[in-house]
Amino acid sequence: MSILRLSSTQPGFHEQLDTLLSRETDTGDDIQNLVADILRDVKQRGDAALCEYTSRFDDWECTTATLNIGRERMQTAWNAVSDRDRQALELAVERIRSYHEHQKQENWEYTDDAGLTLGQRITPLDRVGLYVPGGKAAYPSSVLMNAVPAKVAGVEEIIMVVPTPEGELNDLVLAAAWVSGVQRVFSVGGAQAVAALAYGTETIPSVDKIVGPGNKFVAAAKRQVFGTCGIDMIAGPSEIAIVADGGHPEWLAADFLSQAEHDEAAQSIFVSTDPDLIDAVDAAIEKHLEILPRAEIARTSAETHGALIHVQSLKEAAEVINTIAPEHLELAMDDPDSILPMIRHAGAIFLGHFVPEALGDFIAGPNHVLPTNRTARFSSPLGVYDFQKRSSVIRATRQAVHTVGPAAAHLAHREGLQAHALTIELRLADKE
Repeated sequence: MSILRLSSTQPGFHEQLDTLLSRETDTGDDIQNLVADILRDVKQRGDAALCEYTSRFDDWECTTATLNIGRERMQTAWNAVSDRDRQALELAVERIRSYHEHQKQENWEYTDDAGLTLGQRITPLDRVGLYVPGGKAAYPSSVLMNAVPAKVAGVEEIIMVVPTPEGELNDLVLAAAWVSGVQRVFSVGGAQAVAALAYGTETIPSVDKIVGPGNKFVAAAKRQVFGTCGIDMIAGPSEIAIVADGGHPEWLAADFLSQAEHDEAAQSIFVSTDPDLIDAVDAAIEKHLEILPRAEIARTSAETHGALIHVQSLKEAAEVINTIAPEHLELAMDDPDSILPMIRHAGAIFLGHFVPEALGDFIAGPNHVLPTNRTARFSSPLGVYDFQKRSSVIRATRQAVHTVGPAAAHLAHREGLQAHALTIELRLADKE
């Protein structure tokens, strides 16, 4: 196996790093055009188009009757999974809810010296759509990470769509929907599911926002419906960056592969000041790949997009990380706080030797829906704030208008908006 080796001292290091990070994660015109056609067709023909695409792509006989998965079926799935499954799901829901309760925003107001009372009012979205992938693997954790924050935010109705290849329903995914409070589930995926959520059909109601990861067709569809409804983000292939100055090579190698096994397009990068540790981790990666069930996927990911990077100092390591802006960042060090203040861009940060990324994926509490493809430079993890909106509140007394109104009217005239100015001047002329 050959994973790319880079060193901060070699000529052209930064150019090589940029090349490594420039994965093509967007979709080309052919996919964009195909998705546009699907969106338009579902918008125009509703359930008929939705079922045609579902039957074609997922290979089962879709009808309007079979699209809907009722709460009874979710409860049946909850009862069908094992006791250990239920206990794990309940613990995860409890921890995710507890963490996200801290994100709830509050209404506030203050009165300034001019006499205006200004504030902010927080209200939840009415209805959101949760997209859950259903291809190479089933992701009950994705259900929890999207549904629980929405419930904490106060969203009234959570609708879930999930592809069911060959008509197969995954009980663990439906159990997760049941325990996290999803009200309605529909057995549809792909761009057609995004279209249904955005525009509504006879069976599936339109939503205010679509959240959740998907393949490139789903990503293209979310991009195109933005504006008709909100979206959380355009999710790309998963990523992890690990900074270590010691520790167990076997642990670090497993952490490296934890994202590589997701997808051939995933990216894993290991950064260290210790060249001997890099060699040991490289050897341990190969050892793990001899026994992992998803070794072929992980190997392709590591060889195509992975890297082992030697740096001269923790300051250099931080600079590399800020360039990568990774989705997941492990600071697997005895003293991770020595480098933490230098980190500016990362979706989720795991501190120390005992916090593998997988802990955050399933049970720690913070959200695992994270910015990918370097968007951590300007984006944040999914949270309660994604399911709430802010309204500005303004109150003014007669005296307040007389205090600040002349300046407002002047600015309105300067912008050529005389009717704007008139609304203020009429109130300024009122002496009662």
